[in-house]
Amino acid sequence: MNSLGEAIGELCKVILPIPEHYFIGNSDSSVCVCTLSSIDLLKKFENSEILNHIFMVGRLLSENKGIDSIIEFVNKNQKIKTIIVCGKEVWGHKAGHSLFELHKNGIDGNQRIINSTSPDPILTVSKSKIKHFQDKIELVNLINETNFEKIIQRIKNY
Repeated sequence: MNSLGEAIGELCKVILPIPEHYFIGNSDSSVCVCTLSSIDLLKKFENSEILNHIFMVGRLLSENKGIDSIIEFVNKNQKIKTIIVCGKEVWGHKAGHSLFELHKNGIDGNQRIINSTSPDPILTVSKSKIKHFQDKIELVNLINETNFEKIIQRIKNY
């Protein structure tokens, strides 16, 4: 990430502090939920009964550090098999789009997500960790879906 991008990221933390990063549910589950930038949607999971049926729910705001974190997490927690990606994209970053492009295409020789339209889709995780993500994780595309009940119905299919 360039220094301007990092400076803007730090400024956003001050102007728009978002304390909710994720909520842990049932560690025996193989399903996670990513609410992208939809913080209100993320908060609905916190006290919901559905949290008993998913490993965790969290947000994804960036096409680089955020995706690196997801890749690291699924490599450390290898019982995870499915990630349901829902909620609204972060304007300008398209982190959800980049996550699906990574899953489909991987990275190039410069660690850049192939076919990503995000401004800075450069990862730091190893290719072997990305390979695990591509081979072992099913992504469910519900990008732009914010209806909590519809998302719960999809979760119940897993």
